[in-house]
Amino acid sequence: MTKYLIVEDERFAYEEMKRMVERLRPDYQLSGRTETVEQAIRFFKENQVDLILLDIRLADGSSFEIFEQVPLSTPVIFTTAYDEHAIRAFKVNSIDYLLKPVEEADLLAALDKFEQLHAVRQQPVFDYRKLEEALMGNHKRNRFLTQTGDNYHYIDTTDIAFLYSEDKVTFLHTFSNKRYLIDYTLTQVEQQLDDKIFFRVSRNCIANISSIRKISRYFNSRLKLTFQPDCPHEILVSRERASDFLKWVDGI
Repeated sequence: MTKYLIVEDERFAYEEMKRMVERLRPDYQLSGRTETVEQAIRFFKENQVDLILLDIRLADGSSFEIFEQVPLSTPVIFTTAYDEHAIRAFKVNSIDYLLKPVEEADLLAALDKFEQLHAVRQQPVFDYRKLEEALMGNHKRNRFLTQTGDNYHYIDTTDIAFLYSEDKVTFLHTFSNKRYLIDYTLTQVEQQLDDKIFFRVSRNCIANISSIRKISRYFNSRLKLTFQPDCPHEILVSRERASDFLKWVDGI
């Protein structure tokens, strides 16, 4: 019996997917549903399935974060609302996909392909980092929503000097020296920003190139950064990050 998991944060989309699989493959067994990256990671650390039906965008981030946290060789059928350019990327990477809203005929074709590969014990070649780059590369954020009291504001990414985490909370700090709390982790934010402008300079800080005023050599081959405006934390670039950081500053 084929066990499968649906990773989907939209209830209607989940119900439709479940209904279609039950109709097309009544012998398949649904092992559950996860709605977030965190839930999926927790599931895969304790369970195994034969097939994953995986939405790319989840409520707490990109589903590619799952592959960074747990090693998975399970065949994946992605669901996505991306355009034809993204679809070509899927084909290049030999990945099955379903474009939302999912049509039953498309799901049937994907399940047929999965079963053909499964029968000969062949896994599609899957480099999730290349796929993530192809999908996310042209979809960088240009603003963030923030809230102050009962009021909502938006901050353009061009106004962000740096972002940092503090006691497991992420703050956005602007060039006008104001800071705002945002509901994302630094890892999630890092994937959403233009990497030509922003760089993860340390475990707890992402910097805009325009905010860096001074780079100094520091103890143990590290680099010490000075920002304008001032950052409330001392930011040191580790020895392991230093080479990539300097290449980024040099525009390489």
